[in-house]
Amino acid sequence: MAELRVPPGRAGRMRLRRSLDVARRGADLLDQKLAVLRARHEEVRHAEAVARDHWHERLREAETWLRRGLLLGGEDALDPPNSSRPAELDIEWTATMGVRHPATATCRVPGRESGDPAPANTALVHAEAAYATALCAAAEYAAARAAAHAVGDEVLRTRQRVRALRRHWVPRLETALARADAALEQSEHEDAVRRRWAARTHD
Repeated sequence: MAELRVPPGRAGRMRLRRSLDVARRGADLLDQKLAVLRARHEEVRHAEAVARDHWHERLREAETWLRRGLLLGGEDALDPPNSSRPAELDIEWTATMGVRHPATATCRVPGRESGDPAPANTALVHAEAAYATALCAAAEYAAARAAAHAVGDEVLRTRQRVRALRRHWVPRLETALARADAALEQSEHEDAVRRRWAARTHD
């Protein structure tokens, strides 16, 4: 770290006291922020785990229906459709202690239109619906995962800032202030001695 530059005398001591007070208040505020972030991080991590399990369940269900459909209709039953319509995704954002992250993800998968060819068998009808549900579950999981990463990254950054203040900056300021107090006390003592000598010389 760079050396502290402190003006001599009382002005320097006052500046150090103000800097130390600011550093301590900043560390206290960051501690409060860290507590809120940690609590929120636990919440979003739990939501991520729940969303991941839900996605995996829906995907397994869709794959089961697909295997049944292939057993009934063969691989030719998966000929590509004549038209395709992309799914729509809406993400709602929120913020936790200044950290912007996804709150929810809403996915809409268009259904078949009247002119579209129907699946070759009932199992593939179920598979199509199940994959649509799995896609929406995947979107929810992606949003929850992104939120967990965003909040988790801010937890790490805030913890590092608190550690830098508590372990490095505040102790340096305390040491510098103690030295400034000692130097000022020594200077005042020397001034008092010189005044006494001067007074005796005039007597």
